[in-house]
Amino acid sequence: MWHSSSATRPAWLRQGLLDTPDHSLKGGRNVTTRLVLAQAKGPSLGRILARYKRRLAWSLGLGLTLLAGLYLLQPTAVPDLAHGNASGLKALTSSWAKGDMIVLVRHVERCDRSNAACLGPTDGITDRARDVAVALGARFEQLGLAHTDIYNSPLSRTAQTAGYMFSKVSSGDNWLFNCRGSMLRDALAHKVAGRNLVLVTHSECMAQLERDLRLATPTLGYGAALFVTTDTLDGAPKMLGSIEASDWRSVSLKP
Repeated sequence: MWHSSSATRPAWLRQGLLDTPDHSLKGGRNVTTRLVLAQAKGPSLGRILARYKRRLAWSLGLGLTLLAGLYLLQPTAVPDLAHGNASGLKALTSSWAKGDMIVLVRHVERCDRSNAACLGPTDGITDRARDVAVALGARFEQLGLAHTDIYNSPLSRTAQTAGYMFSKVSSGDNWLFNCRGSMLRDALAHKVAGRNLVLVTHSECMAQLERDLRLATPTLGYGAALFVTTDTLDGAPKMLGSIEASDWRSVSLKP
């Protein structure tokens, strides 16, 4: 027999795990001891909702922070210098006048990827692209070529493009074709202070330059040009923007 005093109750009973009457004989009569056990109170509905709202707000905040971070990590787009970009064109003509410009020009339409008639070898340009190259050269003539160095890659399509643009063709520089990971470095190595540098090259090399400058790399069309200035406070090259061959008609150059 055990007594119902708290000192002699089992631990599980003292902790309020059971509520049961204890019938025992004491002093010749039945003594009923009712054990009142504490019941654990669960959290209220309001507390549950408040906790849920805090977690939801935290999750939303974290999600927005991650989205903002991903947005900031996106490469910056190359500005379009055509279609009324007056400030960009002003920076272009100013840098050009100082001889601080590096320009990459993609060759005009290549024949082996077109149904048009070829102008010479099949790895060269199309016959109809000759006029495009001549028109592009006229726009650079408008900027002025007296203080300009011109290079082209050794492939037929770039040599032909350079010939019709500038009436001159370099011996062919392999670094303007094999340019992976080195386009910006090689361009800066060939840049002479006070002289502009025009490079007739390929879409892959133009994309490499954009990557070197941590910019987005959209595919530029035949005859497109990228303009990079070295006229900056720290001397680091800066992308001014691009002009597609078909957009030069909307560009007003005032050296």
